Amino acid sequence: MKIVVTIPAYNEEKTIGIVIAKIKEAMESNRYSYEILVVDDGSKDKTKEIAKKAGAVVYSHPKNYGLAETFKTEIKKSLEMGADVIVHIDADNQYQPVEIPKLIKEINNGYDLVLGSRFKGKIESMPLIKRLGNKAFSKAISNVTRIKISDAQTGFRAFTREVAEKIKITSNHTYTQEQIIRAIREKFKIKEIPVYFAKRADKSRLISNPFRYAARAWINIIRIYRDYEPLKFFCIFGTLIFGIGSIIGIYLVYLHFTSGIIGHFALMMFDVLILSIGLQIIIFGFIADMLRK
Repeated sequence: MKIVVTIPAYNEEKTIGIVIAKIKEAMESNRYSYEILVVDDGSKDKTKEIAKKAGAVVYSHPKNYGLAETFKTEIKKSLEMGADVIVHIDADNQYQPVEIPKLIKEINNGYDLVLGSRFKGKIESMPLIKRLGNKAFSKAISNVTRIKISDAQTGFRAFTREVAEKIKITSNHTYTQEQIIRAIREKFKIKEIPVYFAKRADKSRLISNPFRYAARAWINIIRIYRDYEPLKFFCIFGTLIFGIGSIIGIYLVYLHFTSGIIGHFALMMFDVLILSIGLQIIIFGFIADMLRK
């Protein structure tokens, strides 16, 4: 069984060499057949040079494309390298490479996708806004899949070649959650195991602006429901708008039987518009649900 440990990296010269060394120690102590793949996402520092010197196979993007595209490249290159199992771990040394064998053990036990859950394990440090965002994501994924997922955002996971080949990542925003959702719907066996999550040595680039992070997180949660529960998503908004139109309609009926509705033509036209929009959104939900299936 060949294992490819993949690391997405963008300007991680301070930690990439340490992470690679720890991975090699963990893999060699367990006598695994493995290679380490670093996907350099257009780093401007010495990430690529340090990774190569440490013994990793390095593939570099010509510019910074973001985590989603990097993850897709990781999968493609790992399959080309003949991986039977792919282990994904971050380059910032927050996840512990010594725990990689724990994930591989569950793959050997018959699971197809193994997630390292920070919330089931120990979190040394995580900003409150990121903690709340991760829990909100996990709640959304649990609602969509009807399976309890405690850490849908985890960057520490292992999966089989079959998962990599069968599940095509299309999203540029919710790729970690997309893999989980599609794996569950394809009836792959999934398991979460507790892992340790260390404090980041330097300031996180992801949440340098907490308000921007929160806004982006909620937009992505909305995307999840839109893409995977379209009937529920559109019906909620459509029913809300249709309900507002109904309230206005009841008010117009009340006027009709009391003071009369003469002089309220504009309100009547507005109500018709609101009711039409609400009904159309609900219809969109049914159409989107049929297309999804």
